[in-house]
Amino acid sequence: MFADIFAVLAPVFITAGLGYIWARSGRHFDTGLVTSIVTYFATPCLTFAALATVDLGANALISMGTAALAANIIFVLIGWPILKIFKLSPRTYLQSLAWPNVGNVGLPLCMLAYGQDGLALSVAFFAVYVVLQLTIGVAFVSGSFSLQSIIKMPIIPATLIATGFLATDTEVPAWLYNTTNLIGQLTIPLMLFTLGVSLARLRPVSLARSTALSMLRLAMGFAVGVGLSEVMGLTGIERGVVILQCSMPVAVFCYLFAQLYNREPEEVAGVVISSSFLAAIALPGLLWYVL
Repeated sequence: MFADIFAVLAPVFITAGLGYIWARSGRHFDTGLVTSIVTYFATPCLTFAALATVDLGANALISMGTAALAANIIFVLIGWPILKIFKLSPRTYLQSLAWPNVGNVGLPLCMLAYGQDGLALSVAFFAVYVVLQLTIGVAFVSGSFSLQSIIKMPIIPATLIATGFLATDTEVPAWLYNTTNLIGQLTIPLMLFTLGVSLARLRPVSLARSTALSMLRLAMGFAVGVGLSEVMGLTGIERGVVILQCSMPVAVFCYLFAQLYNREPEEVAGVVISSSFLAAIALPGLLWYVL
C-alpha cells in the first residue's frame, strides 16, 4: 500500500517541485501564456478525449457533475455563516472555502490513483466546477457578471461535443482522438509545474488565520466528499474521485481572482499556501482511505 501511495504522490510532488525550484531560481516563466494554452487548448482537448471515449457510461459522468454542483453549494452554505460569525469578508474568503484545487492537483491524483477511468470521472467533476468558478464565482468576487465569461470558455463546447459522441454511441475518428489526446496530455504536467511556480511567487500574511481556514477547507472537503458519496450511493472509483476532488486544497485561481479584483490578495495567498502544505501532509492518509 505504501508503494502504491508513493507511486501516486511522487509525480505530483516532483513536477510541482520542479516548478517551485524554477521560480525560486529566478528563471522566467510566462504564467499568463501557459495558463492561456492550458485554458484554451489543452484542457478542452483533455476533456474531449477523456469523456468521448470513456466506457463508464453517461450515468457515471452525470453523477460526477451532480456531485460537483452539490459540493459547491454545500461548501458555500457551510462557509458563509462561519465567515460571518468570525467577521471575515465572504467576498475575500468564501472562494477559498468553496473552490478546491480540482484541476492542478485533483486531476493528476485521480488519474494516477485510478487510471483513465479516474481521469474521465475527475474531468467531469472538474468541468462542472470550472464553469461554476468562472461564471458565478467570478461574478461574486468581482461584483458583476459578464455573459462573455461563458462564451469564451472552450471547455463547454468540448464537453457538449464529447457528450454527443457518448450519447449516440458514435466512435470518435482516430485522427480526432489522437490529436485531442496528444494536446490534452499537456494539461496535467503544465498545471502541476505552474502550481509550483505560483506557490513560489505567493507572499502570504496572517499565518494563524490562514492555517485555521486551511484546516476548515480540508476537513470540510473530506466530510462533504464522504457524505455526498453515501447519500448518492457511490462506490468504487466514483466514490474515491468525489472524496479526492472535494478534499483538495484551495485553488490557485482564488489568489488570481483576489489580486485581479483587489480582494486582499495577500490574505488569500496565505490560505492557498497553507492549505497546499497541509494537504501535502494529509494526502498519504487520504489516499490510504480511498484506495
